Amino acid sequence: MEELIKETQGNIENKELQEEIQKEEEQLKQKEEEIKYWKELALRYAAELENLKKAFKREKEEYYKFALETVFKELLPNIDNLERALKAFEQSENKEALKKGVELTLRSIIQTLEKFGLKQFIPSIGEPFKPYLHEALSTEEHPEIPDGGITKVYQKGYKLHDRIIRPALVCVCASKKEIKEEPPKEEEENIIENE
Repeated sequence: MEELIKETQGNIENKELQEEIQKEEEQLKQKEEEIKYWKELALRYAAELENLKKAFKREKEEYYKFALETVFKELLPNIDNLERALKAFEQSENKEALKKGVELTLRSIIQTLEKFGLKQFIPSIGEPFKPYLHEALSTEEHPEIPDGGITKVYQKGYKLHDRIIRPALVCVCASKKEIKEEPPKEEEENIIENE
């Protein structure tokens, strides 16, 4: 009888152990399914992220490729006008009318570029030299302008919004002991008069 009781207890313990093992196996299987689900989800999101990166890269390339399209469309009529002016120059003897046409076209180009934030600037004679706005091509003495003042403007400067994209080319006043070079004669002919 004792053997029977022990065997029965062993069977009960074995049964409980088997039930516990079965529960653990079910939980393990459930966890494996959850891991599989999350792994698939992570792979799907990684693939989606990669596709988004590629799409963003394509869009960025397209944007840079065609970013200036609007500017160019605005400039095309000016190119047409200059081409007409060249044809008129060959056929016409009225140089004054041709000059006016080119001046109007230039004004139109400048207005078009200003629409997009490009502004020209011309330093004033006597204005102090500013290295972030001006580039000194030469120096010279001047009786009325203090040292460091601008004596001539060779070329206008340009800003795109607040950024200098081309500094103005200038001649700067310096006392005789500071002068290192004389301005070349060619540059004298290219001086821009302040407008």
